Amino acid sequence: MISPKELGFYMPAEWAEHKATWLSYPHNEDSWPGKIETIFPSYHLFIKTLSEDEEVHINVDDQRMQDHVQAALEQMNANMANIFFHQFPTNDAWCRDHGPAFLLNRQDPTKRAIVNWNHNAWGGKYPYQLDTQIPVHIFNYLKNHEASLQLFEPGIVMEGGSIDVNGVGDLLTTTSCLLNENRNPHLNQGQIEDYLRVYYGVDNIIWLGEGIDGDDTDGHVDDLSRFISEDTIITAVEENAWDENYQALQDNLKALNQCRLANGKQPTVVELPMPDMVTYDNQRLPASYANFYIANKKVIFPTYRCVTDNEAAYILEECFPNHEIVGIDSTDIVWGLGSFHCLSQQEPKL
Repeated sequence: MISPKELGFYMPAEWAEHKATWLSYPHNEDSWPGKIETIFPSYHLFIKTLSEDEEVHINVDDQRMQDHVQAALEQMNANMANIFFHQFPTNDAWCRDHGPAFLLNRQDPTKRAIVNWNHNAWGGKYPYQLDTQIPVHIFNYLKNHEASLQLFEPGIVMEGGSIDVNGVGDLLTTTSCLLNENRNPHLNQGQIEDYLRVYYGVDNIIWLGEGIDGDDTDGHVDDLSRFISEDTIITAVEENAWDENYQALQDNLKALNQCRLANGKQPTVVELPMPDMVTYDNQRLPASYANFYIANKKVIFPTYRCVTDNEAAYILEECFPNHEIVGIDSTDIVWGLGSFHCLSQQEPKL
């Protein structure tokens, strides 16, 4: 079988122009026990903000949910002409991880593809039987409008939040997640790297170590470090040496300062502060400004009602001079153990 990479397919960077953003509407009360209703003002604002500049496709369970969401978004004056509903039932809202990975083609710009990785809810922690079907649902929907669309199924577990790419051959990930025995225990590091190269179309893999405290994904990189250009990586850094996150983030910073890109050059590394500790029900939550989402004209980042929100906004403004930086309160959303990047999956434009 000829691999996706050999066929010219690759995953573009998140800042490549989107055709759409895909979301799975939150409904699982077990993900936000005792306070799911508090997340919707921020979540609906996220949808409204996205809809101003690109299509937003929302997976809902049934017609009743669709009617409810549509009414809520209309009340917020969202751009309903850019909002589309799909009755594709889900277990949960984390579309970054259960949604498809979209690929473009370097050899033929009229072709796209979808990678349907297996999803096992971060090592079998939660139900996932509906979530794991979402990439095929989306493929079948898009295939009706795009006859050349291809589907690749590697047959191993992989989550969108566990990797980040710059679109020119480099990929960021963590050993704590991808080498965790609860994902693909039959594969060693070299074999996992082979899958990453073949199905994301990359040449160079940059390994970081541990994730942040409170993250039940075993260390997704989208809470730690992100490409913001082909040669620049922004990374979360904790300044308080007594904080649980301090050493892991320092280790990741050191790894980034020592790594090389596929072109042989050292990346520029930008430091992003961590917010104040966010806790709820005696549990520390994985609050991080690195969980931002790069939309077509905006960068939407989570805020946490603390003074470093403004510092993070300023740094992101410096990093994305051609985007509007929009902060949306994620203090309640992060009780679900994720934020805006975890909730979304970009569909690149042909």
